[in-house]
Amino acid sequence: MLNTILLQAQGAGWANIIMIVALIGIFYLFMIRPQQKKQNEIKKFREGLKPGDQVVTAGGIYGKIRSVADTTFTVEIAKDIRITIDKGSVYPSAIQAAQDAAEKKS
Repeated sequence: MLNTILLQAQGAGWANIIMIVALIGIFYLFMIRPQQKKQNEIKKFREGLKPGDQVVTAGGIYGKIRSVADTTFTVEIAKDIRITIDKGSVYPSAIQAAQDAAEKKS
C-alpha cells in the first residue's frame, strides 16, 4: 500500500515538471519569439536609414535625416534647424510611431 502511494506521488511529480516545461515552451513560442523578430525588423530599419529619409522621433518631432553617425542622426526639423538624436528614438512614419505607442500602453 505504501509503495503504491509513493509511486503515484513520483508520477505526479514528473507530470508537474513536464507541464511546467510545456508552459515555458508555449510562452516562448507565443510571446518571446515574435517580440525578438519585431525588434530585429526595427533594428534593420534603423540601420537602413540614410540622409533624405523622413522620420518621426519618439518625442513626436517630424524631420528629415541630414547625416548619419554610429549611434545618432542629425535631423532637420525646420529650415536650418537641426537636432541630433539617438538612433533608438526614430520611427519611419507617424503610423509606426502611433503603433509603437499603442503597444507600450498595453
